[in-house]
Amino acid sequence: MASERNRPYYREIVTKAVCGKGKKQCKDTHVIKPPQKPTSILGCWIINHTYEADRKGDSVEVIGSYDINVWYSYDDNTKTDVLSDNVTYTEVVPLAMKQKDLISDDVEVIARSVKQPSTVDAVITEKGREVKVDVEKEFAAEIVGETKVCIQIHPDAEDEDYKDIDWQNQVSDRELKEIDTDFLEGHKK
Repeated sequence: MASERNRPYYREIVTKAVCGKGKKQCKDTHVIKPPQKPTSILGCWIINHTYEADRKGDSVEVIGSYDINVWYSYDDNTKTDVLSDNVTYTEVVPLAMKQKDLISDDVEVIARSVKQPSTVDAVITEKGREVKVDVEKEFAAEIVGETKVCIQIHPDAEDEDYKDIDWQNQVSDRELKEIDTDFLEGHKK
């Protein structure tokens, strides 16, 4: 039978931690109608991608927009033009919640574009008047919030390990930043 002194006990610590994570690959198709009937597609690229994210239950909703630029020829490949079209989107990234009991509803939502929107394919539709653009993108999202973690305390590990440390004469943060980490760079053996 272990004595009361040797028996471990536990403490709860309140800390900020990642409480939910998720990732989502997205594919969208956009149809763009140029003013002239296109003969061929010469190029298609996406620019000006912006987005914002917000928590929606156990998911993160990403709302954003980007410009699709289609370079095409018309009049039997005798002329070219570039059509720019701004499109908006909404994506819902489901989260695997690691901590259901957040201490407060005050959470930080972090969403990153793992793969920026890019054109997979751009073709003239069967009607011949429109351009169909396939786009793919990928998001990673996290919820960071206050939660409790439980740690085991060992009473036998008292302050014996730290009693001889002179805490007043330790290296300060300012001194630590001033240390030349390249002092051995020019040294040769």
